[in-house]
Amino acid sequence: MEKMSRVTTALSSNAISGRTMFCHLDAPANAISVCRDAMQVVVAGRNIFKIYGLEEEQFVEKLNLRVGRKPSLNFSCADVMWHQMEENLLATAATNGAVVTWNLGKPSRNKQDQLFTEHKRTVNKVCFHPTEVYMLLSGSQDGFMKCFDLRKKESVSTFSGQSESVRDVQFSMKDYFTFAASFENGNVQLWDIRRPDRYERMFTAHTGPVFCCDWHPDDRGWLATGGRDKMVKVWDMTTNRAKEIYCVQTIASVARVKWRPERKFHLATCSMMVDHNIYVWDIRRPFIPFATFEEHKDVTTGIVWRHQHDPHFLLSGSKDSTLYQHMFKDATRPVDKANPEGLCFGLFGDLAFAAKESLISSDANRKPYPGGDRRYPIFFFKKPDPTEQFANVSSALSVFETDLDSNRMDWFVKTAQLYLLSGKPFAELCDHNAKVAQELKRPQVSTTWTMLRIMFSDPANLTAPGLNHSLSKLGTLPLMNSFNMKEMGSGLGTESRLERSKGESRQDNIHLEPGNSHISNNNEENEETEGSEGQAEYMFGDAELDDDDLYSMEHDNQTEEQEYTLPQEAFQLRHEIMDNPSAPEHLQQDKADSPHVSGNEAEVTCLTPIESFSLISLSQPLYSPHLPASFFCPIVREMLSYYAEQGDVQMAVSVLIVLGERIRKEIDDLTQEHWYMSYIDLLQRFELWNVSNEVIKLSTCSAITCLNQASTTLHINCSNCKRPMSNKGWICDRCHQCASVCAVCHHVVKGLFVWCQGCSHGGHLEHIMNWLKSSAHCPAGCGHLCEYT
Repeated sequence: MEKMSRVTTALSSNAISGRTMFCHLDAPANAISVCRDAMQVVVAGRNIFKIYGLEEEQFVEKLNLRVGRKPSLNFSCADVMWHQMEENLLATAATNGAVVTWNLGKPSRNKQDQLFTEHKRTVNKVCFHPTEVYMLLSGSQDGFMKCFDLRKKESVSTFSGQSESVRDVQFSMKDYFTFAASFENGNVQLWDIRRPDRYERMFTAHTGPVFCCDWHPDDRGWLATGGRDKMVKVWDMTTNRAKEIYCVQTIASVARVKWRPERKFHLATCSMMVDHNIYVWDIRRPFIPFATFEEHKDVTTGIVWRHQHDPHFLLSGSKDSTLYQHMFKDATRPVDKANPEGLCFGLFGDLAFAAKESLISSDANRKPYPGGDRRYPIFFFKKPDPTEQFANVSSALSVFETDLDSNRMDWFVKTAQLYLLSGKPFAELCDHNAKVAQELKRPQVSTTWTMLRIMFSDPANLTAPGLNHSLSKLGTLPLMNSFNMKEMGSGLGTESRLERSKGESRQDNIHLEPGNSHISNNNEENEETEGSEGQAEYMFGDAELDDDDLYSMEHDNQTEEQEYTLPQEAFQLRHEIMDNPSAPEHLQQDKADSPHVSGNEAEVTCLTPIESFSLISLSQPLYSPHLPASFFCPIVREMLSYYAEQGDVQMAVSVLIVLGERIRKEIDDLTQEHWYMSYIDLLQRFELWNVSNEVIKLSTCSAITCLNQASTTLHINCSNCKRPMSNKGWICDRCHQCASVCAVCHHVVKGLFVWCQGCSHGGHLEHIMNWLKSSAHCPAGCGHLCEYT
């Protein structure tokens, strides 16, 4: 190759100087790369391909490589790399799938040297070998990686990851033959360039595409990866299995990651969207950036340290059509704005308080907390480095423990496991949940479920057989009036007295209005009550009931239950109103034997849920018109807000699911989403994964239902050749066999598939279960002893 006639200077890290500066570009940049002597930078993009000189005060355009009247797509670059051994050699990854090399030593205007068009889709990354001049590696959207020898006209090796698109490839800085590749399915693969047939190691690094990776320049085994899951992870590759040793949580998808020179624990990142800033992280302190560069106004697309031995200069290109040189001393210091004080409650009521060590150490007179004061310093720093411009802040942590028995969360776990949210009629769900709350000694919650059942149950769906005074049997009857027989009985006894003569009964019409209820009370005979807007409806109740009887599922006196059982026709709708209806025959016969409806003690009390949570007795409504369910919605909405504000988000979400459309429209979507997220987070903290998934499935919020549909990847290996299968179908590309064939019936399994993790054979669930009942050997004949659990 010809040498470009220009003056170059071999700079040491101490010779580099400059300031924070920028220049405007002709078009947005997709990638940048710096030459070996750190004095020039190449900027590449869809409509730009230029080389700029880095002078003391400014950028100076040196060369425009995009020449010709109608530049071809070969000039449209997705990535660019400047060789660190040969100063005149560049490589670009074109959006049309071409890999192009450029020789800056050519005397002509067009510096294009070689063109490789073997990739079928966009090339995402090109990478030169750090010590081998003629070796170039590329990774493409077509899922293939190719190794080129620049002395030949075509690739010398092709690597197929048997996976999705390749997003990044990087040669190891220390191992001559090793390179790493990251994929869109979340995997990272390690390859040996001498073995193109199969990767040496593969592991899942992120839940989503892995956009970038970078080998540590000093530590041989450290590999940093960044992905769509907003995380940067550092892996130790020296062990048999890749081990995650550090993890940094960012606020947006990570597009680029670059280790900082001369600083073992520092790396720089930029985001693919949303966030325009460049962050430098100390991986030992992953929760706050070590430094931040905030100059760009649009997404940063490329970052590179100016010199491989100088940690103080960072170059960056952006979609805002600017090229920046950042001086590290001018970076924003987030730690200076960080609050050294913090307060947090633990899951079991423990209180943690962090404050500056200097404040705590100066407060020598502080008395210890009676419940116990344990102080844990959580940040340890070495002596300040005079070369760094950032202050080190440390806090001391005090933890105040609470009595474990006073704030146990067993009730939360048991409630979540025992609650029924769907699958049964509304009344049965409320009954069951009320019983669960009562058994866990949560009477208010239990009563709330009971009142919800009373409010929203359909009064037409009454079951007369077996009707008794228990709450579980009469809970579907709406209670419309509030009254007390002891207060009204004396004034109304003569007016509404029922008299019987010759098997016939005479009744006076009683006018009933909401809030003005009249009850007939007969001191001589058993009472019978009628409403004004329907045929006679009969109430039966004990004189008094304890609160415990309200929740009892079975009546205390089982032998007398049949005496108060009404026939089915007693509850059917009537078409005409009779003036003198007669009581049911069996009631007339048995009334003398009934201790519950005789004498002056027969009193019935009905309370609305607004006025009281203590019911004395339950009865059938006095008249057929009833309040619509929508009447109770404002009350229920306030009740849900009350529980949520008290911290019982479990109750709020459970009621929200059980009531469904009855209440959902009364609460705004943002509040519902907040309740759902809080409850799901609690469930996952207690490792109640099944309950959490059920809540997600039953939710109607779009932001919640998608939680169990994202980042779910199924990796399948062929049961015949044990090789990974592509996602295109169920036929293995290597052995051309169907991977889901039942080992018993030899037909393709199109439904539920069960397989042995030991030998990989399986089939229809029912077939495998029946087979293993009589034989422990694998039905495929491989000799493995399978076990169904």
